[in-house]
Amino acid sequence: MPAPRLAGMQTRTSPLELVAPAGSLAALKAAIEAGADTVYLGLKNATNARNFAGLNFTESDIRAGVELAHSKNRQVLFAINTFVQAGRGHEWREAVDAAHALGADAVIMADAGLLGYARDRYPDLRLHLSVQGSATHTDAIELMKEQFGIRRVVLPRVLTLAEIARICANVSVEVEVFGFGSLCVMAEGRCLLSSYATGDSPNNKGVCSPASAVRWVEEDGRLDARLNGILIDRYGPGEAAAYPTLCKGRFEVDGVADHALEEPTSLNAIGLLPRLAEMGVSAIKIEGRQRSPAYVTQVVSTLRAALDSAHVDPNRYSPRPEWNATLARHAEGSQVTQGAFERPWK
Repeated sequence: MPAPRLAGMQTRTSPLELVAPAGSLAALKAAIEAGADTVYLGLKNATNARNFAGLNFTESDIRAGVELAHSKNRQVLFAINTFVQAGRGHEWREAVDAAHALGADAVIMADAGLLGYARDRYPDLRLHLSVQGSATHTDAIELMKEQFGIRRVVLPRVLTLAEIARICANVSVEVEVFGFGSLCVMAEGRCLLSSYATGDSPNNKGVCSPASAVRWVEEDGRLDARLNGILIDRYGPGEAAAYPTLCKGRFEVDGVADHALEEPTSLNAIGLLPRLAEMGVSAIKIEGRQRSPAYVTQVVSTLRAALDSAHVDPNRYSPRPEWNATLARHAEGSQVTQGAFERPWK
């Protein structure tokens, strides 16, 4: 029998729900101990958009994680957020079956056919539309509510605050936005860039750079990062090397080697928390299921402190320097931005 689903959080002090990543059972425990209201996780297969080797959950791990979370009055969201591959639909349907059987509080999905399966098979299962669904306007979100009964939408990281406010004012579902983590230069859920190098897309294989295609080559003191044999970055002695992805690689253009598409930078919306709460956002999400339990502990505890402070006195709220310093240490390229949330040129 599935574990009982929670009617709502009873321990949260902020109106904004803090949603934290869990790439392992250790990370799930760390998130709960650090103050997350909700954790999200996925299976060790292609149904999961963070399908990295050595990460993610077996069904027994999920059962243990759900039991722990529910004992602490927290919630677990089950990510089945890639698109179903032709001829393999049973794997995605089995993941939905597992989410229901293991007592997940909601499933996060993008594939319309899979949403239809969950709606028909498990009418009691709460459905969230993944950021991979690329729903960026009211009509798209309301259509998903009408057709599949979604209860929440996770907005892509390309919307401005004004756009988010309009969506919050005109949809009949909860709105979740990202507050910290890696940025995506592509239209989320529609990225085919890595398929040009590897034949695999993050939308159906779960990773931007499949581990089987990644090669590190050391020569003459430098470190070359290759993806399916294609040189996408070169690091000098002592230079920190990032996980190689095409969009954040360095390439020579007109004789200058630089980040041609996007620099490694993380979204940090910690300064916008009162405004997001005021406009009606329901949840703040932290990206990073591929990151360590230490990352989870430090980022979640920082966001927890910031959310609580913003709730106590939103008019006088200001991020503390130590909060931003902690988040900067975990940012890609040690750089942070408010991303599309703030566009000073508009």
